[in-house]
Amino acid sequence: MPVRTPCPIAPSAAERVRLKKMAYGHKTEHRLRVRAQVVLRAARGCSNACIARETGLHLDTVRRWRGRFAQAGLPGLKDRQLCGRPASFTPLRAAEVKAPACRLPAESEVPLSRWSCPELARETARRGIAPFMSASTARRRLAQDALKPWQHRSWIFITSPGFRLKAAWVLPGKARAMRVNHT
Repeated sequence: MPVRTPCPIAPSAAERVRLKKMAYGHKTEHRLRVRAQVVLRAARGCSNACIARETGLHLDTVRRWRGRFAQAGLPGLKDRQLCGRPASFTPLRAAEVKAPACRLPAESEVPLSRWSCPELARETARRGIAPFMSASTARRRLAQDALKPWQHRSWIFITSPGFRLKAAWVLPGKARAMRVNHT
């Protein structure tokens, strides 16, 4: 296999000063520091194999950063924008997902004393906000906003017309007095 000749590197004086600050600065991110060191060594005339040995990087990594600097200069050393699937939750949709967690389940006519993440996921699907959302996604959305509905305590809401009569048999104290009065 033929050996590729390395891209010639000739930084300007201003670029060289900036590269030295990046390569030896204490507050520079490690990845930018390594990239700047690769470019500075390449500017001194070192081969890619020599730079890879000195820095402990893979030869392909040295080639990549040397080539990017040769093409784009200093901006070429920054990370490229990652491609991928666009976010499915806009800020508006994320707020709509979190909205049921801010209300008591009884207000949504759900027979619960407090929300759980699976129930919130079902509620968002029922409302048509998100066609399908797992409980872990609901949990992640709430963790980002510091909402903790599972720590919120609410009392049982009376929806049955015969609740008082039924509760009289179970509840102590005043409930017994209610039971005696009703019989």
